[in-house]
Amino acid sequence: MKQINEPVILSTAYLPNIQYVSKLLLHSNAILDIHETYLKQSFRNRCVIYGANGIQNLTIPVIKPHGNRTKTKDIQIEYDTNWMQVHWKAIVSAYKSSPFFEIFEDELHPYFQKKERFLIDFNQKLIFQLFKSLGLTIHLASSTKYIPSKTYNYDFRNSIHPKPRMQKEDKHFLPTPYYQVFANRHQFQANLSFIDLMVHEGPQALTILQNSTRLK
Repeated sequence: MKQINEPVILSTAYLPNIQYVSKLLLHSNAILDIHETYLKQSFRNRCVIYGANGIQNLTIPVIKPHGNRTKTKDIQIEYDTNWMQVHWKAIVSAYKSSPFFEIFEDELHPYFQKKERFLIDFNQKLIFQLFKSLGLTIHLASSTKYIPSKTYNYDFRNSIHPKPRMQKEDKHFLPTPYYQVFANRHQFQANLSFIDLMVHEGPQALTILQNSTRLK
């Protein structure tokens, strides 16, 4: 598919949603701003899955060594609670009956058994695994310094966000419906974590992702 040659600026993200992943496909290169001041209540440490009871948010507990001025690159993961086991059990419960979960289960499970110190390392390893599972390579670099707003035309650091008021129109993304196990119970839910698309559609996930990506 055609790509945009300008870079896209993104925040780190935990098992990112389909819109986020579409940017990695649409742009020839992507930059993670790891020198930004960390923002709470965002997708930086949160993902959204779809289980028998509907939408479920999974949030990684974090440590901010420098308080509210902590940069994203310095955010550490807290392990006072066994959140990794809780998240993995939630993922299994949500997707064990999906058509392709067994294929990806062994690829994803190890990441929920090894304790990474920093959030950016954990997130990035998961992102690369998602693309590896689809047989794709992505160009994802980390910033060397803070990137001021309006530096680039395509900056989604704060607009790919769980809060609707923070979101902005994205002319290059149009969610394409796909099969979901619980859609007959709760209707189709768009733009969830990319693992939702992968475990339901398997090899067709890439085609659906491409169909959700618009160049206008």
